[in-house]
Amino acid sequence: MMNKKVQTFKYIASDFLAASVVWLLFNILRYEQIAYYLGYASLTSYLTYPVVWEVQIAMPFFWLVLFYFSGYYNRPFGKSRLGEFFLTLITVVGGVTILFFIFILNDLPRSFHIYYQLFFTLLALQFFFTYLPRLFITQNGLNQVKRRKWSLNVLIIGTGPKARQIANNLYDMGYRIAGFAAEDQQAEVTVEPHLLLGTVHDLPDIVPNKHIDEIVVAIESTNNEKRIHLLYPLYRYKCPIKILADKSNMLSKVKIKTIRGLPLVDVTDNNFSGAEKNIKYWMDKSIAVLALLLLCPVFLYIARRVKKDSPGPAFFKQERIGYRGKPFMMYKFRTMFTGSEDNGPLLSSENDSRITPFGRLMRKYRLDELPQFWNVLKGDMSLVGPRPERRYFIDQIVEKAPFYYLLHNVRPGITSLGMVKYGYACNVDEMIERLEYDMLYYENMSLVLDLMILAYTIKTVITGKGI
Repeated sequence: MMNKKVQTFKYIASDFLAASVVWLLFNILRYEQIAYYLGYASLTSYLTYPVVWEVQIAMPFFWLVLFYFSGYYNRPFGKSRLGEFFLTLITVVGGVTILFFIFILNDLPRSFHIYYQLFFTLLALQFFFTYLPRLFITQNGLNQVKRRKWSLNVLIIGTGPKARQIANNLYDMGYRIAGFAAEDQQAEVTVEPHLLLGTVHDLPDIVPNKHIDEIVVAIESTNNEKRIHLLYPLYRYKCPIKILADKSNMLSKVKIKTIRGLPLVDVTDNNFSGAEKNIKYWMDKSIAVLALLLLCPVFLYIARRVKKDSPGPAFFKQERIGYRGKPFMMYKFRTMFTGSEDNGPLLSSENDSRITPFGRLMRKYRLDELPQFWNVLKGDMSLVGPRPERRYFIDQIVEKAPFYYLLHNVRPGITSLGMVKYGYACNVDEMIERLEYDMLYYENMSLVLDLMILAYTIKTVITGKGI
């Protein structure tokens, strides 16, 4: 049985051991080339010198952190051997370069050329001692899949010829077909009766009982709207959802990645690399903690002004739909009079009479959004990402733009490309217009783009162009 935690531990353990052995061998080389001539009586005295053995203990953790931020541990299964080679090489080159400037340049060799020898020896040792065990672990995993000792349980939504063909292809690749689920009671059924597990309405029982690892949507209909409305409820199962690529509008928003030639698109994934995901995650957490600590006096002042400006609480919370369709409570400073939505959800406009005087000032400088740093710290939101909406408005948006659901593949943000380029939307049509900017962000996600959006946001706050 495939166990992601066990497989990840194997990679971590091999990397830890490799880093320890390599640095020990490297210190032996440093002794012979440098330390011996600096007066160390023996190799043992050098290796047991406090600074030397302290660095020896810390070195494996340095490499584990570096490998973590490279994204190597994100996906313990399904690794490409070619991709693994280049990712290991690039990370090792970067790590050795850092170590060279921190440690090796502090050495005083007899000859300048010893620097080259030390650098390339450390590079070669670190790469081969890291890559070869990784290759062995990866190859062993592939062999286990081929022998069907390890296999992913796949549920296929669809019961027609297309579903049967995809099932055959996946089975040949080493997947285990747990069964099929019809999209509705009227669907054509051409699969074996014993593999028909029910319809999509039975999924709450099927997915946990059959220990489903992945869901593949292979319905016969080419109606894009029908497919995307079928896809969205599958998010709750927190497993990859894949669909056969075609020329539909929805899939044009997703980068197609083939699985051994089979063009299946993971519609629960986004365009960030593993490294970018990890860096973005910790950047969000770090900035959120820093902001909450530094802005405490500002929070107290704003809360006092809100209470003084109009009766009611200083903070306002509202349910929004977030990552993978999960509802969460989003926090803001209250900018409207209490009871402004007693008659139902309404979007705000520039001259909205429900906005308090101080609330208008806050909205202009986006100060009302500051409590969302708490949402970022909790993991509900990110610094940058599509703005989260309420279910009431999402249901209206998807009637005209069903691909909106793709935005739930990323965490919503305090700020977004739509907010800095378009601003607040006063009605559903304007929300759909702003959606084009959010889809542009989704298609071109990168850390560089995130930094650009943050810079635009700071400009918006400073210039007061929030409305």
